[in-house]
Amino acid sequence: MNPFVFLIDILLQLYISALMLRIILQIVRADFYNPVSQFIVKITNPLVKPMRRIIPSLWGIDMATLVIVLLLEVVKTLVVYGVLPVDWLIIKSFIETINLVLSIFLYAIIIQAILSWVNPDPRNPVVGLLNSITWPVLKHFRKLLPDMGGFDLSPIFAIIAIMFVQQSILYLFGMLLGG
Repeated sequence: MNPFVFLIDILLQLYISALMLRIILQIVRADFYNPVSQFIVKITNPLVKPMRRIIPSLWGIDMATLVIVLLLEVVKTLVVYGVLPVDWLIIKSFIETINLVLSIFLYAIIIQAILSWVNPDPRNPVVGLLNSITWPVLKHFRKLLPDMGGFDLSPIFAIIAIMFVQQSILYLFGMLLGG
């Protein structure tokens, strides 16, 4: 891969991830005054604020930010793969967006599990955001699993489930594209 294409791909992916994290933090109602939340809002506001004048929120989802994510995924796909048929471009961008959402939850659960081994300060802003992001996913697994005497196995099962969904989506996408 061309090093400049690689650099553009990485920078776009980082910004798209920040935008998607903004959406997730809004959906899970994370602390807006958390310094990490404030950072994400500040770096994404230049694109989000103007779009919000055009595209309203719907069902509690920031549709303006979601549209920006999808458009940037299209740009990233064009930069990395070149010109593709429009239907492939749209499907690939949509699949990448879903995969990004799943990856954010996956990494948040992994990081939270690792941090739980060192007993971090609960007032740490990152710990608070990780709890906000992972709680909606982990609470379902905690309900299903029996009490294990102080061991929380819900992150393991959540990670397996997320990875299964990711692999299923990639498999279906491959089938869609005839691969």
